[in-house]
Amino acid sequence: MIYKVSYVVEGGDLPGGIKNEEKAPEVGDEVQLGPKTFVVTEIMEIMPPRDDFQFLHATVRPVEDPSPAEIG
Repeated sequence: MIYKVSYVVEGGDLPGGIKNEEKAPEVGDEVQLGPKTFVVTEIMEIMPPRDDFQFLHATVRPVEDPSPAEIG
């Protein structure tokens, strides 16, 4: 199954994207869009699966860079 996922960034300050995924994203997963890493906060089915495709919408937010204290 191929998942066509529309990623939309919370707040609209950064561009999202559309990616083909081999595994359906889940809330809490991290995804790379361009040079930035995002965490998935919401998943919605756009339409029921068809043949070997499923279309999904995922809302994401940027992963915060660790502070120097967290790095060690």
